[in-house]
Amino acid sequence: MEFKPHDYQTMCIDRIVKDKSVGLFLDMGLGKTIITLSAIMELKDRLDIFRVLVIAPKKVAESTWTTESKKWEHTKDLKISKVLGSAKERIAAINQAADIYITNRDNVAWLCQTLGRKWFFDMVVVDESSSFKNPQAMRFKALKRTLPFVNRLIALTGTPNPKSMEDLWSQIYLLDRGERLGEYVTHYRTRYFTKDYSGFGYTLKPGAKEAITKKISDICISLKAKDYLELPSIVYNEIPVELDKKALKAYQELEKNMVLSLEESEITAVSAGVLTNKLSQCANGAIYDEDKVVNHIHDCKLERFTELVEELNGESALVFYNFKHDKDRILKALEKSGLEVREFKSPKDEEDWNKGKIDILLAHPASTAYGINLQYGGRNIIWFSLPWSYELYAQANARLFRQGQEKPVIVHELLCTDTVDHDIKKSLSEKGQNQEDVLRALKARLGKE
Repeated sequence: MEFKPHDYQTMCIDRIVKDKSVGLFLDMGLGKTIITLSAIMELKDRLDIFRVLVIAPKKVAESTWTTESKKWEHTKDLKISKVLGSAKERIAAINQAADIYITNRDNVAWLCQTLGRKWFFDMVVVDESSSFKNPQAMRFKALKRTLPFVNRLIALTGTPNPKSMEDLWSQIYLLDRGERLGEYVTHYRTRYFTKDYSGFGYTLKPGAKEAITKKISDICISLKAKDYLELPSIVYNEIPVELDKKALKAYQELEKNMVLSLEESEITAVSAGVLTNKLSQCANGAIYDEDKVVNHIHDCKLERFTELVEELNGESALVFYNFKHDKDRILKALEKSGLEVREFKSPKDEEDWNKGKIDILLAHPASTAYGINLQYGGRNIIWFSLPWSYELYAQANARLFRQGQEKPVIVHELLCTDTVDHDIKKSLSEKGQNQEDVLRALKARLGKE
């Protein structure tokens, strides 16, 4: 596919090429990944860089960058090595010849220690730099020690300071090594904050927010995309999810044989329609047997979901699920998150959501199809799995994308690679009304095999 950048994307690409350190603080769905990949291509063409390190959340590192690079004509030939897995696998990946090396943030300390002065990356991209907001974290300290060997650094995030301007110091330090906000976080706090009544928290001094913003404005493209960009009213953000080997094997066994043997039960699909339903469940990570007992398969999509919630950095999200076991697993995964998580059940939930009292609101698309107004409580929709019905899909999105919504709505769709998820998405994109298109796509794929 040919990449035709929007004006704001061209502006961002030019800044990355021109400046050795840039904070690209744009909303999700606006193309931070392809912007960065395009800039990498241009810098490589100029022979300014040869090897790039991308640091990202685990599930993002597994699939997002690879999927995005293969999607576009000008980036499809980039060689990518994933520095993931066991120590042996990571070392093997480092020793491979590649253009881009991708690792997850939990491996940063290991990577910095392993390479030491033999650091060979010309450019470092920190995807979701807000995960480096804690100056006491090992990942930040390790990367900080490596900065003398880093020639170019790009920080990507949608919300650099979700809860407090305190979160900015370490992210900006990675870009300028303390030039703008000070070399020490203690000095930064003293200059711009006062301790609150508890003695542990900090509040901004009068005028401090404006002063901080002015200080970093030359190194960050924007703190808020809406200040600079003419945004579309709704953005569809497809998020690839890579199944691990065990999960993919189970999925392919079910797809090919219409039977999946598990430890405690056997899953059988008696027709193509039943098979697509079972495959959808399998991609999500759990599946019902004939006795309606839930059988756990994997947590790949659930892990990517929790990473996405973290990436929202405090922004609320309306989450749609298709199967009850999906809802139950999501609720369990968020138990210790500290977020206000609630299942949509009554008008009280609608009222509390619109008042900003709920962080994550779970709903089945059929339960919110008509007459529910949720546009005042947030702008993010997350589809844990897509529905068969275009009508349900469109009506569910319309809970936020409707009159009274003051911000661009972002629809995040979790899609497992090489699964029925993409057949459903294609059907919805073509405004399919039922399962027929999905069944045809499934039969076509099985026929090719």
